[in-house]
Amino acid sequence: MTLQGKTAVVTGSNSGIGLGIARALAGAGAHVVLNSFTDRDEDHALAADMAKEFGTEVRYIAADMSKGDDCRALIAKAGACDILVNNAGIQHVAPIDEFPVDKWNAIIAINLTSAFHTTAVALPMMRKAGWGRVVNIASAHGLTASPFKSAYIAAKHGVVGLSKTTALETAGQGITCNAICPGYVLTPLVEAQIPDQMKTHNMGREEVIKKVMLERQPSREFATVEQLGGTTVFLCSDAAAQITGTTISVDGGWTAM
Repeated sequence: MTLQGKTAVVTGSNSGIGLGIARALAGAGAHVVLNSFTDRDEDHALAADMAKEFGTEVRYIAADMSKGDDCRALIAKAGACDILVNNAGIQHVAPIDEFPVDKWNAIIAINLTSAFHTTAVALPMMRKAGWGRVVNIASAHGLTASPFKSAYIAAKHGVVGLSKTTALETAGQGITCNAICPGYVLTPLVEAQIPDQMKTHNMGREEVIKKVMLERQPSREFATVEQLGGTTVFLCSDAAAQITGTTISVDGGWTAM
């Protein structure tokens, strides 16, 4: 599944899921634009190291996904966008009646509205090229719900809906749009939570993972960033040219329940 000559922009990609997807796309030959809201030497060094590792062009462009102008400028600065992966996201947990308004606004802006802005600028580029792939990273929480995550769940349901509309508006134009819905993924942030959960529940590592953290994931196994990267590369390939406007769950069976 070669993506030679394609340019991929991945939002929120200097760590975790976004970085895993960016690495998979670079491994398939795509030129990659990494992104986050920081603009540190290590961000640019990460891009340089990836370029050397995969033998392709990798750049880092700072943009704050909570700001519409930044989102649009990211795509403009990339210069080309054959593949757009809307991955940036944040989370906050609280009951609805106690949910801080600033947290609600930030989650909706970063998890949902940013995808609208980037897609709006990327689609004309894709139409001009006669080819394009939009992959939105939603969540199992884009298909189902849990208490105390109202903003995140509202945003991720919105991402699924936006994906369907984007697919309908681009049907027959060589462009596809789909949403990947991961369950729990083993990222550095999740890994850092395991010791605290072990102390809280007085359990060993494997027991706390299976009985507490992955209680709703029937496989009792984390998805990996490499698996999400592979799924993204597949959706960008010719094999997936007629897959559009749908969701692909990578959740160990969570949404089958």
